[in-house]
Amino acid sequence: MKILLTAGPTREYLDDVRYLSNASSGRMGYALAQAGLDAGHEVVLLSGPVDLVPPEGCDFRPVVTTAEMRAAAVELFPDCDGVIAAAAVCDYTPRVRTTGKMTKTGEPITIELIETDDVLAQLGATRGHRWVIGFALEAENARENALQKLRAKNCDAVVLNGPSAIGSETNEVQLLGPQGETLQEWSGSKTGIASSLIRWIDENLASPT
Repeated sequence: MKILLTAGPTREYLDDVRYLSNASSGRMGYALAQAGLDAGHEVVLLSGPVDLVPPEGCDFRPVVTTAEMRAAAVELFPDCDGVIAAAAVCDYTPRVRTTGKMTKTGEPITIELIETDDVLAQLGATRGHRWVIGFALEAENARENALQKLRAKNCDAVVLNGPSAIGSETNEVQLLGPQGETLQEWSGSKTGIASSLIRWIDENLASPT
């Protein structure tokens, strides 16, 4: 089986120096890449900027912006059996990127933001026979928001976790199904959770050979 994995944050630049991003470490995505390799699968790791070394044996594709991640994912997905979208992509980007470096003026500034293209939604809309697993990091109305994401983006299941997962080596997650059911609950190291998720995919989504 060939798995496409998105991991890490993306960056959206205000000027040539400053950018919007988030504190995602990429640990969950990289742990999933290693777990996929350990299970004997091919792994294409599409990663935003992180301070991690890609697992040996994966097809590593670095990107920076959400647009770059979307373009690469759309190109790579047709040749894969499924995708695990663990990346924490930026939801907004400046309408206008300033050339050079913005200079302080002593006055307030206003920056107009627009939504970025939705990487997971595009993959879900073009999935065909492929399986799709999303990640949802939610703080309020967590379960409801995760299920809305699952259905809107045409996922087979979504991994729900909270803000405490950011930058941590451990996590506590629920795997939710399309009928709103809790399929699995896992807690502990991200490495252990990654192995459990890959095993669940093997048992429930992988096509028999």
